[in-house]
Amino acid sequence: MKKTYLMLSILFIFIACSSNDENGGGPTGTPASLNIPQLFEQLLLEPYIPADNPLTVEGIALGRKLFYDPILSGDGTQACADCHKAEFAFTDDRRFSEGIDGSIGDRNSMPIFNVAWNFGEKFFWDGRANSVEDQAFGPVVNEVEMKNTWPNAVASLQADPQYPNLFLEAFGTSTIDSTLVTKAIAQFERTMISGNSRFDRHLMGEDILTDSELNGFAIFMDETRGDCFHCHGSNANPLWTDNQFHNNGLDAEFADKGLGDITGDPLDNGKFKSPSLRNLVYTAPYMHDGRFETLDDVINHYSEGLVYSETIDPLMKTVNEGGVHLTEEDKADLKAFLLSLSDESFINNPNFQDPN
Repeated sequence: MKKTYLMLSILFIFIACSSNDENGGGPTGTPASLNIPQLFEQLLLEPYIPADNPLTVEGIALGRKLFYDPILSGDGTQACADCHKAEFAFTDDRRFSEGIDGSIGDRNSMPIFNVAWNFGEKFFWDGRANSVEDQAFGPVVNEVEMKNTWPNAVASLQADPQYPNLFLEAFGTSTIDSTLVTKAIAQFERTMISGNSRFDRHLMGEDILTDSELNGFAIFMDETRGDCFHCHGSNANPLWTDNQFHNNGLDAEFADKGLGDITGDPLDNGKFKSPSLRNLVYTAPYMHDGRFETLDDVINHYSEGLVYSETIDPLMKTVNEGGVHLTEEDKADLKAFLLSLSDESFINNPNFQDPN
């Protein structure tokens, strides 16, 4: 009886250990937490961290390594960081990013920061991804971007001398799959928080804005002048976006239908996600197709360049007049305010740089 019990105990331990290594996937690393700015804690709900992908020190480090490693691409030459560069607030300074073989896309790369507060959980310009993890899944197999398959990408990682052990440390298994890859990248991306602009410090009583910047904020909040706050929030919303989808009067007809291509609803044609106004000094060019090279071009669009279409957002109240028609002084002040939302410490944070 004792012998049978001992054999069963050994068998149980063997199965448990095998399960941990080969059928894991749950977090096994050291729990980690986000470095949340005080202003965010005062003004926002808690960040969204999915229950099946809590942050760990090992998971974040693995995600950071994967973000900068070209191993995920079809020819081993392109990493996530090639289209999401730190010096540009993790976007690209080109209108359209280039894929591994020179293929060119048709949308501007979106910056990556504060994704843990995207409570609607809709990502990309058209909202086609439903989580940070889902967002990380697509570029690997995109026919214009990394042009790989997940089986090939996983095989490359599995054959690497480092990655199986790193996945074991982060997720309790050395058997790599696409779900664990995207979980790790998502953990890293959730740590990429921008909340230390001059305007942030002004709200905290730690910095003083110029008269021009203060007047620019007043214009931003004035429905008869800038009228920007409906889509991009206010000093009570440190994200500076509503994370919703709007037709902001760029075109009368749509070669790119945006959200409409995803939902199939014609009423969504021409709607694209409102980007955050943080870090605009780094993220040119602007709009979903990068059509505007400068912030002055963007302001001029809303001032006198609005175009009517059937799905234009009702918030574009002055479309029949072409825009709000700001004075040149108001344009300069609005620009000064918008630039005060830029966070130099974010783009230089060593925790977000290439670890290699």
